[in-house]
Amino acid sequence: MLKAILTTEQEELLKRERQWLTDLLVMLAKLSATKEDQSTLSRSIQQLDELFLLVIVGEFNAGKSAFINALLGQTVLKEGVTPTTAEINILRYGETSRVEVKGADLRIFFEPVDILRQINIVDTPGTNAVIRKHEEITEEFVPSSDLVLFITSADRPFTESERTFLGRIKEWGKKVVLVINKVDLFEQEADLQQVIGFVSENAMLLLGTTPDIFPVSARKALKAKQGKPEQWAESRFEALESYIHDTLDESSRLRLKYLNPLGVGDRLLNKYADVTRNRLNLLNDDFDTLDNLERQLDFYRQDMERDFKYRLADIENILFDMEKRGSDYFDETMRVARIFDLMNKKRFQEGFVREVVTDVPQQIEHKVTELIDWLVNADLKQWHSVMDYLDQRRKEYEDRIVGEVGGSFRYDRDHLIESVGQSARRVIETYDTSDEAQKLANSAQMAVAETAAAEMGAIGLGTIITVLATTAAADITGILAASVVAALGFFVIPARRQAAKKKMSERVASLRSQLTSALITQFNKELNRSLARINDAVAPYTRFVRAEREKVQGIQDEVDAAQDTQGQLRAEIERVI
Repeated sequence: MLKAILTTEQEELLKRERQWLTDLLVMLAKLSATKEDQSTLSRSIQQLDELFLLVIVGEFNAGKSAFINALLGQTVLKEGVTPTTAEINILRYGETSRVEVKGADLRIFFEPVDILRQINIVDTPGTNAVIRKHEEITEEFVPSSDLVLFITSADRPFTESERTFLGRIKEWGKKVVLVINKVDLFEQEADLQQVIGFVSENAMLLLGTTPDIFPVSARKALKAKQGKPEQWAESRFEALESYIHDTLDESSRLRLKYLNPLGVGDRLLNKYADVTRNRLNLLNDDFDTLDNLERQLDFYRQDMERDFKYRLADIENILFDMEKRGSDYFDETMRVARIFDLMNKKRFQEGFVREVVTDVPQQIEHKVTELIDWLVNADLKQWHSVMDYLDQRRKEYEDRIVGEVGGSFRYDRDHLIESVGQSARRVIETYDTSDEAQKLANSAQMAVAETAAAEMGAIGLGTIITVLATTAAADITGILAASVVAALGFFVIPARRQAAKKKMSERVASLRSQLTSALITQFNKELNRSLARINDAVAPYTRFVRAEREKVQGIQDEVDAAQDTQGQLRAEIERVI
C-alpha cells in the first residue's frame, strides 16, 4: 500500500493497527500457537504494505483460470477440464509479460494490464479434495486476501465441498463475492434465475448475509474482448467489472485492506481466547485437585494423630496397670505380719519384679511394634491413595484436552502429573514394610534410650524397658532399711508403705513420660517425613500449576484487552475511511 495516498489520520490508524497485530503475534507466541497460525498473522501484517489482493477460489473446472483471463482480456493462465492449477498464481503489473517461479507452489505472472496497477489477483488450486494438497495450498493463502471472489459453476452450483470451504473463509472474516460462471450453458433465463436464487438462499444461510452475486460467462467475455464484441452483453461481465472498478474504488479497497488483518486477528483471537479459557478452567481444576490433595493430607495427619493417641494410651495403660499392681503389692507385703519378708531385700525386690513388673516390657514392646506396623502401613496406604487419586483425575481430564492447541502446555502438564504418579508408583514398588518397620523400631529404641539417658547399645526396646522397670523397682524397694524395720516395725511400716507408693508413682510417671515423649517425638518425625515425601513428589506439579495459572491469567487479560482494541480499530476504520 502506498503510504503517500494516506491522510494523516489514516496513517496514524495504520500505525496503531500494525502495533496491535504485532502485539497479537507476541501473544500467540506466549500461547505456543501453531507455526501456521503465527505465519498467517505475519503474512497479514506484511500484506498491509502491498496492493489490494483479490483472491479467486472455487472448485476445479469451475472456470477460475478462464475468469481471470476474461478479466485481464487475454489468455494468461492455462485452462483445462482437469485440475491444471497446482500452485498459487499471483498476477501483478509489469511492463512486459514474464513469469517468476518462487518455489514449488508459487508462480508470479507480470502482465502489462491496467487493472493490475491497483490490484493483485491470485489464482488458487481447486478447493475440492480430489488433490488434497491443492486445497491445503488454497486454505493457506485465503487469510492474506482482501477480497475473495468465489467461483461456482452454473452446472453444479454451490456443492457440498464449496459450502464447506466457504464456511472456512467466513471464519477469517473475509468479504466474499459470489460469481456463477458458465451461465451460457442455460438457454432459458428462468433456469438461470433458479440457480441464482438457489445460490443466494444457501449463501444467506451459510454466511448470515446475502453476498453480491454475479452470473457470468467468462468464455464469452474473453471472446468479446478478443474481437467478438457481440458476445459481451451475453457474457454479463460488465456488471462484475463495474463492481470491481467503481464499487471497489480506492476508498473501498483501502477499507477492506485495513479490515483484512483485523479479521485474521479476530479469528485467531477467538481461537486462542478459547485456548486460554480452557487452560484456565483446566488449571483451576488442577488447583482443586491440589487443594483436595492438601485436605486429604491434613485429614491424614489428623487421623494419624488421633489414632496415635489411642495407641499411646494403650501403652500408658500398661504402665498404669503396673502402678496399680505395685500399690496392691505394697499393701499386701508391707505389713507387720510380713516383717521378716521385708527384712529380706532381695526376696522383696524379686517379688516386686515378678508380681508388679511381670511382662510389662514385652507388652510395651508388642504395642510399640503394633504402632510401628500401623505407621508403616498407613504411610504406604497414603501413597496408594495419592497415586490412585491423581490417576483418576488425569483420566477425567484426558478427554477435555484433546485437540489442545500449543503442545508445550499439555506436554509440561501431563509430564508433571505423570512424574508425580511415577514417584508414587516407585515408592510403592520399592516399599519394604519389614525394612521400614525395622528402621522405625531402631529409631524408637534409640529415642527411648536417649530420653532415659541410658547407654543401651544395640539391645532391644523390651530390654530397655526391663532395665528401666527393674531400676525403678530397686529405687522403690531401696527405701526399706532392714534395721529400721526390725527396730521400729509397727510404727515405721505404714509410713514406709506410703513412701513406697509415692516413689512408685513418681518412677512410673517418669518411665511413662520418658517412653511417651520418645514415642511422640519419633511419631511426629516419621509422620512429618511421610508427608514431606508426598509433598516433595507433588511440588513440581504444584509449582507448575501456580506459575502457569498466573501466566495464563495474564494472557487472558491481554486477550480481553486485544479484543476490545480490535473493536475500537474496526469502528475507527469505518469512520475514517
